Amino acid sequence: MPPRTVVIGVDSSTQSTKAAVTDTETGELLAVGRAPHVVTGEGGARETDPEVWWLALCDAVAAGLKESGLSPSSVVGIAVAGQQHGLVTLDRAGRPLRPALLWNDTRSAPQAAALVAELGGPEAWTARTGTVPVASMTATKWRWLRENDPSNAEATASVRLPHDFLTERLAGVAATDPGDASGTCWYSTATGAYDPDLLERLGLSVSMLPEVAATGGTRIGSLTDSAAEALGLPAGIAVAAGTGDNMSAAVGLGLGGAGLLDHPVLSLGTSGTVFAASRTRPASTALSGFAGADGTYLPLACTLNCTLAVDKVASLLGLHRDDATPGGEAVLLPYLDGERTPDLPTSSGLLTGLRHDTTPQQLLGAAYEGAAFTVLRALDELLLACGLDPADPEVAGRPLRLIGGGAQGRTWVETVRRLSGRPLIVPGSGELVALGAAALAASAAGGGDPVAVAARWNEKSEDAELPAAERDTETWERIGSVLDRASEPLLGG
Repeated sequence: MPPRTVVIGVDSSTQSTKAAVTDTETGELLAVGRAPHVVTGEGGARETDPEVWWLALCDAVAAGLKESGLSPSSVVGIAVAGQQHGLVTLDRAGRPLRPALLWNDTRSAPQAAALVAELGGPEAWTARTGTVPVASMTATKWRWLRENDPSNAEATASVRLPHDFLTERLAGVAATDPGDASGTCWYSTATGAYDPDLLERLGLSVSMLPEVAATGGTRIGSLTDSAAEALGLPAGIAVAAGTGDNMSAAVGLGLGGAGLLDHPVLSLGTSGTVFAASRTRPASTALSGFAGADGTYLPLACTLNCTLAVDKVASLLGLHRDDATPGGEAVLLPYLDGERTPDLPTSSGLLTGLRHDTTPQQLLGAAYEGAAFTVLRALDELLLACGLDPADPEVAGRPLRLIGGGAQGRTWVETVRRLSGRPLIVPGSGELVALGAAALAASAAGGGDPVAVAARWNEKSEDAELPAAERDTETWERIGSVLDRASEPLLGG
């Protein structure tokens, strides 16, 4: 019997790094190493020193290998999937000049509005990049940096996304993929390349940016001697281009050209996202029209406030997260970090509909409902972007795949089921971002199309399937009415 070979898929998220040691042939998750991150900032600021990500990657890989009990010589490839949009600025030696501005840093909201106006409005951006700039996008952060930290902006020799930074540390090659690049708002999904006019407007040059590989599974180089020493892995193993976390989750689910197309996914994590892999290029100003990691497209809507916001409400009420009951007349929009969808970057939480008989459990339930409603409302727009009719019974009956940390929570699952009225599938494969990165690593090591690899691995996955429940239209309409009426005067634009 040939010796077992494994790949390592790295999920470098906002709060932590996970390194999944995965059997190359079967996709069996043998071990997951973990290491925390530190996020700093008050108000709208959210920053992390990129060196924290590198040290966490080293620690997580070491922990994963130790847990697996395997020899480092069994590892044949590695890939990184990272939190999207973060701005990493490097000096000429490749060292970070300052902490990275993260995706949920909302200070660049004025710059986002200015960029939208400069190009002629949202439709112009959608036509060029597929995405309208909001405070999350990297282009707005670079504009903010030039205006608010000009000395570091002037000293910047290279600009990277979080996953780009880590991949370059692994292989010594400046590379990215279409998926993560499409979240910058300086990459055109219409042409599949950096947009020279947008770069000029932003004061960037192509030489400052990583080369865009064909896919996230493309082998862009080999593990360098110095990286191998830091990680305790063999030098020379395959390093994939990697991708953004949402694109990697799609790969891990087997969504893409070699797998499922136009099937919606709802991810419940620090952020809430709804997305699908499609061959149709999205053209909706209400969505982020990203590219996929495998050459498809990944229309996506993202909210800033999801599991952490609801957990904060539970903490304030002194309740366990599953102590919730339906919210009754109460509506709680838990926009504790501003909001991206809808685009309300300066907003805060809003509570209305209190009565004498409102209970703490109902308030917590209202927080769940507000967070779930916010991301679910984009689902019809997502389906339209895939060229589907949301009212078509076949489309309306397609199950919603529920992933992320919230998918393991009873109240999250039941809230989504009640508000969506759709059947749910909760995939049995855990750590989907890391699993997708592992499939990218396997592809780079010669395993073929990464989506096909993940789909083959998933054949043995034991998914939980829940039938549709009657949709709670009363709660849906109540939350929608509050949100629509409160957006400008109370939540802020």
